[in-house]
Amino acid sequence: MIPESLKNELKARVAAALTNREAAVDVMKELQSHCGWLSDEAVVAAAEILGLSTLQVEELATFYELIYRRPVGKRVIHVCDSISCWSCGCDAILAYLRQNLGVEPGGTSADGCFTLVPCACLGNCGEGPTMMIGDTLYGRLTEERVAEILEAERKALASSNSSN
Repeated sequence: MIPESLKNELKARVAAALTNREAAVDVMKELQSHCGWLSDEAVVAAAEILGLSTLQVEELATFYELIYRRPVGKRVIHVCDSISCWSCGCDAILAYLRQNLGVEPGGTSADGCFTLVPCACLGNCGEGPTMMIGDTLYGRLTEERVAEILEAERKALASSNSSN
């Protein structure tokens, strides 16, 4: 259930934008943040807020890699597989993550903590191979560095779970 207060806040943002489509990604990301993913209910709400059809919202949602149309883990790991990161060894990083998390690309770990998603480009070409978790970008990855990052993320998740 999406609270009316959130819907009203998003309607105000849309009204302040030059066009409703300009605000579409912002609206989808906020609804995703609230729901954990852009559920069918959230697509309908976004369409209502934006004054678009649900099909138009669905088209936009499936275009953007950071909008999730199915449930994801508490942390989404985006691994860049662009030509720059590929030439720096992203295949080895992706293989390490697959093994460590026990998932294939697009899958979520059994504990629900991590979803692994390859993506076209993270805009960090000079620092490849690169991955992003949440809004944090990590470059010049090695298996050892990825292991450290995963350990830190697991600790952060454990501490946030114990404080809830």
